[in-house]
Amino acid sequence: MISIEQMAMVLEALPDPAFVLSRSGKYVAVFGGHDERYYHSSEGLMGLRIADMVSADKAAWFLEQIELALETEALLIREYELSIKEVNTDVEDGPLNPIWFEGRIQKLNFVVDDEPVVLWMASNITERHDMEAKLRELSDTDQLTGLFNRRRLERDLMTHYRTFVESNKPTSILVFDLDNLKTINDTLGHFVGDEVIMAVGHICRGSLNNDGMACRFGGDEFVIALPNIELAQAMVFAELLHGRFEAHFNRFFAKSLASVISVSIGIAEIIPSDTSYETALKRADDALYQAKRAGKNRTMMG
Repeated sequence: MISIEQMAMVLEALPDPAFVLSRSGKYVAVFGGHDERYYHSSEGLMGLRIADMVSADKAAWFLEQIELALETEALLIREYELSIKEVNTDVEDGPLNPIWFEGRIQKLNFVVDDEPVVLWMASNITERHDMEAKLRELSDTDQLTGLFNRRRLERDLMTHYRTFVESNKPTSILVFDLDNLKTINDTLGHFVGDEVIMAVGHICRGSLNNDGMACRFGGDEFVIALPNIELAQAMVFAELLHGRFEAHFNRFFAKSLASVISVSIGIAEIIPSDTSYETALKRADDALYQAKRAGKNRTMMG
């Protein structure tokens, strides 16, 4: 039979921190989690409240999880991020970078100071979270250009379409490809063709702000989504992009190669009659082929 003293030693030796928290967010008890490689010190938390330690928004989230665990009496599993910079403490020991936690929250069948309480176990899952994020990034990225791939584009366009339907916020779509790439591949080889495609990716990345996204749709065809941008603004952006492509090709490729490289662009904006993002994407694609038929190296609106 383990004694009370031995049980206290077991709780203190827990590799991950465990907290007993009241409904109002008071730290009733704190155990374990003393490895400074993975956790910040929990000294001094006893008697304080979550609202004393983190921002109002973060505290509200913690209290919401506690209330849910009390109401459902089921084990809750939640992932969340917490940085030492977000915590109101003078503690300097422990990791400097933000930590991702897996919290396991379970109602306890007793009260403290007339308040129901939960057990909150917090495990550092930062390494796993970072690995999962890296794998998601790799699965969404075109290896040759570093742009997003078709899978990621379709997911983002679906989100932008829903946003348009719900909030009437515009999204414009550019579809473009390289004129005469087959000629380049046939005469100079696919390695040179790949260099041109990589140059397009480089220019796209340098031309977009945080909202816009570019993807390699397949082969030498690319798509750019511009949320919160209407068609007229997208046309201005397309002309800017055209100029950057031309300047880059003339500067970094031989004259004989630069003279045959150009880009044709089709543009469309999601509109109320669209039944899905695919409808707008097809209009932009149709506009691209209008630009091709009109002589290439130009921009057309669909």
